[in-house]
Amino acid sequence: MRKITILMLVLFMVGTTVGIAMAESSLQDVKANGDYKIGIILKTLANPFWVSMEQGILDEAEKQGVEVDIYAVSQEGDANEQLRLFENLLNKDYDGIAFAPITPVNLIPSIVKANDQGVPVVNLDERVPQEPLRNRGGFVYSFVTTNNVKVGGQAAEFVIEQLPDGGKVAVIEGMAGNASGEDRKMGFTNIIRSNSKFEIVASQPADWDRIKAIDVTRNIMTRNPDVKAIYACNDTMALGAVKALENMGKLDEVIVVGTDGIPEAVKSVEEGRLSSTVKQDPYNIGVTGLRLLIQALNIPAEVEVPSIVVK
Repeated sequence: MRKITILMLVLFMVGTTVGIAMAESSLQDVKANGDYKIGIILKTLANPFWVSMEQGILDEAEKQGVEVDIYAVSQEGDANEQLRLFENLLNKDYDGIAFAPITPVNLIPSIVKANDQGVPVVNLDERVPQEPLRNRGGFVYSFVTTNNVKVGGQAAEFVIEQLPDGGKVAVIEGMAGNASGEDRKMGFTNIIRSNSKFEIVASQPADWDRIKAIDVTRNIMTRNPDVKAIYACNDTMALGAVKALENMGKLDEVIVVGTDGIPEAVKSVEEGRLSSTVKQDPYNIGVTGLRLLIQALNIPAEVEVPSIVVK
């Protein structure tokens, strides 16, 4: 099967608690009104996706003249360590905090504490569900992410386009309980299952890890040697799937689609190894998240409306 060199772009989406989809243009004019000190918590800095987001935040911080400290846990899956990290930031006098939670709910206790302290918080990438947050009396100023259901749907549409006769398909999932991974899987499977020519024969987690993805791919192909396409919920796992298929001599028989558009994946697409990746824009997620936090900090704590003497 001829490898397909293609990149599909996904624009970032901004969803806020005070309104839906604030226009990007309205953020262009946001300028810091003070010497703000801001803390940022990302999931990891061991993945190019997050490194790109970090760079977007740092570049925007330099433009704005604000101080930014960026933190990440040592292992992407350590939700408890991330909660402790957030707790520590609340004791460091940050004016505002932006965070990308490892699970949808692991940081809710710290978000509530930040609210109680009057520290504005912005949610990046992984959405904190509003109902359990509200039930604890908490809120976020804004939420910035890519629409991950659409990401998975675009991957499915690509597979359907490349396999007009249909076939068996497999999914390599991210970490169990991770909302962005679940949304990508849902977007992919919903589109695939709507086409009667396709069958999803396997869906297994590899925890965003390349080595685990190699093992998962090997197991999937051993049990289902006629699989025609594999969708991986991030590029790291997709590259692991490519490596496994190369080792098995099956890469020319199977389409592999990843997600994120990290440089190594883009290069692999250009080389004809990885079939496609759904490219996101983590750099501008970082830029937008910082601008939203600055916007929140710019809101005055008190505004006096003058009284009028009526004669």
